Amino acid sequence: MTYSYSLSQMQLESIEEILQKDLMDIGVNCAFLIDMAGNIISSQDNGRLQQDIYSLAALAAGNFGAISEMASILGEKEFSLLFHKGEQESIHFNKVLSDFLLITIFGQDLSLGFLRLKANEAITKINKLIQPDYH
Repeated sequence: MTYSYSLSQMQLESIEEILQKDLMDIGVNCAFLIDMAGNIISSQDNGRLQQDIYSLAALAAGNFGAISEMASILGEKEFSLLFHKGEQESIHFNKVLSDFLLITIFGQDLSLGFLRLKANEAITKINKLIQPDYH
């Protein structure tokens, strides 16, 4: 099922503030909200990001789509989060509502447990912000 969405400038600014306060301020290297087609809705980074987040967003959406099919094969409704650990940086994906992903890139100095806690807090805030206008 495909959903359409429309976010106001005020909602976009609020999302940026949530990404900054809840994720960037704890030491995340980059946090961005994308739709399931891989379009970036909002992003924040620490100014030292070397990656092409537009390509990363498209690949992340495809990756999440593949994982969703794996969940279906296993009889699960969905896997709502993914995590890939690297030597220097790791990436964490969380589903937001049904058509968005929150993606965070973080280094070894940030624990996965703390990131998951803060990401869940950010998602709760984003859901409340988007939900009334989500169609």
